[in-house]
This record gives sequence, C-alpha cells and structure tokens, in this order.
Amino acid sequence: MTDDAPIQGIIGNSSAMQEVYRVTRKVAPSSATVLLTGETGTGKELIARALHELSSRASGPFIRVNCGALSESLLESELFGHIKGAFTSAHETRTGRFEAAHGGTVFLDEINSVSYQLQVKLLRVLQEHEFERVGDTKTIRVDCRVVAATNVDLLGEIQQDRFREDLYYRLNVIPIYLPALRERQDDIPALVKFFMQRYAEENKLPSSRVTNRALNFLTQYEWPGNVRELQNYIERALVLASTDEIDADDLPQHVRGLAPVTIGRRQSDDIGSLCSDLVSRGIAEVGEDSTSVYSQVVSHVEREVILQVLRQCQGVQTRTATRLGINRNTLHKKIEEHELHDESR
Repeated sequence: MTDDAPIQGIIGNSSAMQEVYRVTRKVAPSSATVLLTGETGTGKELIARALHELSSRASGPFIRVNCGALSESLLESELFGHIKGAFTSAHETRTGRFEAAHGGTVFLDEINSVSYQLQVKLLRVLQEHEFERVGDTKTIRVDCRVVAATNVDLLGEIQQDRFREDLYYRLNVIPIYLPALRERQDDIPALVKFFMQRYAEENKLPSSRVTNRALNFLTQYEWPGNVRELQNYIERALVLASTDEIDADDLPQHVRGLAPVTIGRRQSDDIGSLCSDLVSRGIAEVGEDSTSVYSQVVSHVEREVILQVLRQCQGVQTRTATRLGINRNTLHKKIEEHELHDESR
C-alpha cells in the first residue's frame, strides 16, 4: 500500500486528499504534536483518529475535547481535573482529560476557543508533560500525544492578541491542512455513493441511485458546510425521495441555484438594496463607520434565518444546526448573540 492511498473510513482519492493521507501516514508513528486546520465539516476529527490508530498508541485511549463547548472555568476542570472542594460544585475529585489520555492521544478541537490565560497551562503540558489539578498542588506527569484542530487562522488570532504565539509554534510542529469540499470536487461522486449506502441501511430504505442531473448540481455547488453539509442533504433526499432514485428535484433549492444567495455570498448589489431597505424601515442605522450598515443587515438577516429554522424544528437545537449546516456549538453561540433563548426551548 502506498502512503497516499486512502485511509480506512475516509472517502476521497483526489490529489488534495492524497497529500493528506501521505502526511498522516508519515507522521502517525511519531509522537510529534499535530495541528489540523481547515473549515468546519472537512473531517479533522477523522484524521485525528487516523493519527491515533496508525500509531503505536492505538491500544491506548483516544480522548476528544471540544474546547469551544465549555466556559473557561469548566474547560480547565475538564482538561486537568479538580480535587474535592476546589470550587462550589466540586463534590468529589475528578480526573481530567489529559490524565485520562495517558498512553494515548488527546484531541483538542476548536483550540482557538481556549482563553488566553488557560493557554499558559496548555503550553506547560506540551513542553513539560505535567500539570496540577484545579485546587491542588500535586504535580501530575502524563504521556499523551496532542492533536489540535482549528477552523480559524491562528496567525490572525495572534495579531489580535487572542492566541499566544509561543503556544501556536508548539502546536504547529506538524501542520495538516484539510481541503474544503469545493477544493476536491472529484471526490463528490464517491462521497455521494458512500452516504447513500450508509443512510439507506440506517433508515431501512431500498438501495437508490442518483441521476446524472442531480450529480451535476452536487458537484457544481460550493458546499460552505463541506462534507457534513453534503452528508445531511443526501440523507434528507433519500428519506424524502418518492422513487428509487434521487433526482435534482430532491435536492434543496439553493443547491440547484434556485434560492436566494445565502449570507456571506450575496452579491454586492443585493446587499446595497437590502441595506437601503432596512435603513428606511429603521431596522439599521447609519453610523460613522461606513461598514456599520452592512454589519447590521447581515446580523439582522442571520437572526431571521436562525429564528425561522428554530421554529420549523420546534426549538430542537440539534435538528436546527443540522438544517443550517453548522455545528451545535456554533448555533448555541448564535442563539446567545441574537437572544433567541425562548425559541430554543
């Protein structure tokens, strides 16, 4: 088997993915820290697991931590553990994720979400392989490999004083970039076939095929939600299809180019007219910053889209996030930002 051959459980044989496979296989046997970068939904966790399973640590634990899902205080306790009485709700001593990953791999997803203060403690673990539980003075040493992932530009975060430069260089020993789906369109037919077989079995549906017309739309769409978005639409099309094949009519309108351009891809003329309309209606106000109206309009439209989908999904956040093509943590932050708590209950 060549180094650039597909890794089990990962679909795609494009040149972009072959490079990912090559680097993954080359790096896996070492204990070097790996930083996975790429957009949401590109498969960073799959590569993190592959790094673990192809290493000598495969028999040890693989521990995943979503750093963006917890507040600073909870994340510190989650990562490093705490002793009984360390804080009000600490009724018993708890082992942290680093300690649980001893002999294996710890995967730190959304590493960019870690607070500046907590980054200092992370840096120490990477450099010295030791830490203390929250509220304790006893030093604990661990032997675990660290794989981190981010969907934002960490160099930009460094410039904004939101991410430590020394931690970045300690994480970025081996960088692996996961290409967006639009950068590997050749893989779409294989991904479609895989997801159709998978969801046909899961939903106890007969095997289906996809028409050339539908496949053309799928390969031409830009997929802002990447593989996760494709996965969701294939499952929906299978469940809703009235025949044993998926045709273009079974795909969402925006995939076929029939729906309005979504947020972030609206043409400038459309944004201009929408800005004028909302200013005239008093929804947006012109400020000193020439971009303030644009920001207000985008925020307003984003809120209305999330509100509408929340109502359609009866406030169920998991379903809402799936339909929007974003992860649940991002949706939770947007609900907080737009004060949509009542709709999400």
